[in-house]
Amino acid sequence: MSRLPPPPTSNTHWSRRSFMVASGAGIVAFSVSGVIAAIDPAVPGNVPAPATGPAFEPTQWFAIDSDGIVTVNIIRAEMGQHVGTALARILADELEADWSKVRIVHVDTAPKWGFMVTGGSWSVWQTFPLFSQAGAAGRIALIEAGAKLLGTTPERCSAKKGAVHTGSRSISFGDIAKSGAVARQFTAEELGKLPIKPVADRRLIGQPVPAFDIDAKTNGTALYGIDAKLPGMVYARPKLPPTRNGAKVSSVDDSKAKTVSGYQRYLVLDDPSDTVPGWVMVIADSYPAAIKAADLIDVRWTAGPGANVSEKMLLDHGAALVAKADGGVDLDVSDRPPAASFGAGAASTIDASYTTGTVLHFQLEPLNALAAEKNGVFEIHTGNQWQSLILPTLAKALGVAETKVVMRTYLLGGGFGRRLNGDYAVPAALAAKALGKPVKMILTREDDARFDSVRSPSVQRLRMAFDRGGGVTAMEHHACAGWPTLALAAAFLAKNKAGDKYDPFAIAGADHWYDVGHQRVRAIVNDMANETFRPGWLRSVGPGWTNWALESFIDEAAHHTKTDPVAFRLKLLTGAGRNAGSAPSAVGGALRQAEVVRRAAAMAGWGGKLPADTALGLATSFGQERDMPTWTACVARVHVDRKAGIVRVEKLSLAVDAGTIVDPDGALAQVQGSALWGLSIALHEGTEFADGQVKDTNLDSYMPLRMADVPDLDIGFVDSSEPPVGLGEPATTVVGPAIGNAIFRAIGVRLRHLPISPAQVLAGLPA
Repeated sequence: MSRLPPPPTSNTHWSRRSFMVASGAGIVAFSVSGVIAAIDPAVPGNVPAPATGPAFEPTQWFAIDSDGIVTVNIIRAEMGQHVGTALARILADELEADWSKVRIVHVDTAPKWGFMVTGGSWSVWQTFPLFSQAGAAGRIALIEAGAKLLGTTPERCSAKKGAVHTGSRSISFGDIAKSGAVARQFTAEELGKLPIKPVADRRLIGQPVPAFDIDAKTNGTALYGIDAKLPGMVYARPKLPPTRNGAKVSSVDDSKAKTVSGYQRYLVLDDPSDTVPGWVMVIADSYPAAIKAADLIDVRWTAGPGANVSEKMLLDHGAALVAKADGGVDLDVSDRPPAASFGAGAASTIDASYTTGTVLHFQLEPLNALAAEKNGVFEIHTGNQWQSLILPTLAKALGVAETKVVMRTYLLGGGFGRRLNGDYAVPAALAAKALGKPVKMILTREDDARFDSVRSPSVQRLRMAFDRGGGVTAMEHHACAGWPTLALAAAFLAKNKAGDKYDPFAIAGADHWYDVGHQRVRAIVNDMANETFRPGWLRSVGPGWTNWALESFIDEAAHHTKTDPVAFRLKLLTGAGRNAGSAPSAVGGALRQAEVVRRAAAMAGWGGKLPADTALGLATSFGQERDMPTWTACVARVHVDRKAGIVRVEKLSLAVDAGTIVDPDGALAQVQGSALWGLSIALHEGTEFADGQVKDTNLDSYMPLRMADVPDLDIGFVDSSEPPVGLGEPATTVVGPAIGNAIFRAIGVRLRHLPISPAQVLAGLPA
């Protein structure tokens, strides 16, 4: 791919932030009060010693002490992606720091950190401009101060590897900080104009370096939320009501639980936030005692809505909503005028419906939270992805000001979107308030599954119209599912031009980059789903189902026009009109998506001869958001056993254009993990609702991908100097449709439901 213009030096998203460089007497981040200090407890040996003398703290995002240790403050959650290492190197590269002296701190919640969220594959994308500018400002200030101390001018100096140099002389960042000579301020406008290093001068970005947290994670010293302890704490396990919403406790009989050694009592929670209606907390001296006692307590409830709902009812209701012409919200996605009616004047049309089933998160670390009140402040010890979302809810539940709630930071033993919803912190906090002592709540695996914010089942209908030459003249995409943002963060619902609200995370991906004439996208909420459970964000969110339908349908369209699926996609990825792309992150538009399609096809040997019942299938995606596209294409090599209906994925070839790759090892791991998650959801995972509850509550019946089923992986990244975008989720969205398309090419069976089962395959074969 030809190189595109270099990334911009500023981002208006951060233009409101002021920036100051000045000397100080200490490092504020090191004096946070509380049970656990702001220094990351999960990274032993990565904590700098207290600074001696003045220290250089140019911004809240980093500080340099008298020993030259650069400490970078990280607001993103660590859940296996080594996010702190990636973000620190952005700042360190611009600063010209000595990487051996860089440290990270995962900070607790405080208003000064602003919006704290780790999701949407946003971390590197959102932080890159901020940390680049912070590092550049620090470098400039250090050079100016260093020049003064060296008796020369800034123009004669440069920064490199933690020191300011002029000729044969140099002075370290630590000595500059110790001198207290740094005094420089930047306005927001000046900050936006700071020169950022040319791509060719980068020394850390794009280079392999070990992640900071590897040692702690492998030697057992890393602290996860489930490891948190406080003196005098008691343990709790909840008794979950029969419905997620609206349940009320009628009676509780704990006579049998009193036979359990260590059982203390039960609590019927009174929750003003209505986060956990109908919950009963079982309190004990130990967690094993809490488990046993909870099993023996008899609770009677008045159920809320959805108590009799099944998976079939959810899908049937979704199909009925899609069939209604006047429901849902139309997105503003087309720059072409519509015909009088769909297909008017078309030579031919196609129409297909697709469905997906309920999917659980099943993160390895079950949900947990430890809550305590200390000096009038409630401390919540847990791993969480979106602190800024749950803090107001905790304050409402506890009846205190938001400033009276602090979330302490821990590693997450898996997030995948489940811990974006911090609802699990609420019952622990309420119990701690009621008892006046620390309460540690841990959910069993079964509790965790029942309380999950599952990925909603979905129903979609797609239509396409063609002219006599096989050209596409119009397309429609109608998608119905439970809306997680409506359930969990209604303030973040989007609006179309007419002012109608919709969940952008339940329809993203349908606003694709193909040139299809007039394009209509309609988002429809499955109100039955939202009433029955709290739909959640699961890795890739909407594109996890929208791209399954879109890319399967694009293949069906290619077959309809008797065109090779790769050639058909390339024909539609013109980069014209609204699909041309724009700065800063989508420069090149659909032409960059066309390039990853070409690359993935070449990597997989598209068009080559294959054994019987074996074929290649392709799918592509831009990820989740049009202003942060991660261009991704996947080719799945699949063999189908006609007798058993078993689908065996032999190889996945993925081409990815994510702009600048900040952390090569982390980027590769992200794509590997997300691709395998996509494979797992396509062929192995999935549950169903029965009587308002998920049927599968443990890993004996819920069957994620096993090691024996992991295929060969061939992953390639486009070399690019464009701004970095997200890598945590896009590959999840392309594997399922690539497999479905390969199955069709292998045995002629078109499958339109995820997960794909042997029974579906066999049902599609001729008798």
